[in-house]
Amino acid sequence: MTTALFILDICAALAALAAAWLWYAAGQRPQRRVSKEEDLDYQDFNRLATGINRSNLLNRRAALATAASSSLVALRLLVDAFI
Repeated sequence: MTTALFILDICAALAALAAAWLWYAAGQRPQRRVSKEEDLDYQDFNRLATGINRSNLLNRRAALATAASSSLVALRLLVDAFI
């Protein structure tokens, strides 16, 4: 049983590390600022939309990893409570 709890703890820690890395990666790429005097063309809109979509994708993955980590920690606490 202690081996299973150790594995559960390691999985929770790895999920938390994955979430932290994904949040960092999502915030690492700043969005390009657009001046009001600048004429925007389709390439500018495409770059902006691509950057926003990539950031959203990384944020969704980080949220999923955070949910997995918190679920594993909650499971660990429940196991400790009943044993």
